[in-house]
Amino acid sequence: MQPNMKMLQQMQNRLLKMQQELEEATVEGSAGGGAVRVVVNGTRSVKSVSIDPEAVDPDDIEILEDMVLTAINDAMAKAEQLAAEKMGAITGGLNLNIPGIM
Repeated sequence: MQPNMKMLQQMQNRLLKMQQELEEATVEGSAGGGAVRVVVNGTRSVKSVSIDPEAVDPDDIEILEDMVLTAINDAMAKAEQLAAEKMGAITGGLNLNIPGIM
């Protein structure tokens, strides 16, 4: 029983470290050739949104809205991929669905 507890403790420590790494890591999504950029961390928290003033057309705000949405979705997909890669490194490819991590 003890070896299993030690193994579980080690995995828990690795998961906590991975969670901290994901909170510190950032990825960037963009749209409109970089006119709109969104930075999120590995836990999918939006850290910043940057909009080039040239992308703002008061007569066509829908295009800007679409670019913001596209940039957010791009960044979120990259953050999800980052989290999956880090989780795979810890679990050795096992498919574990742990709430709050992925």
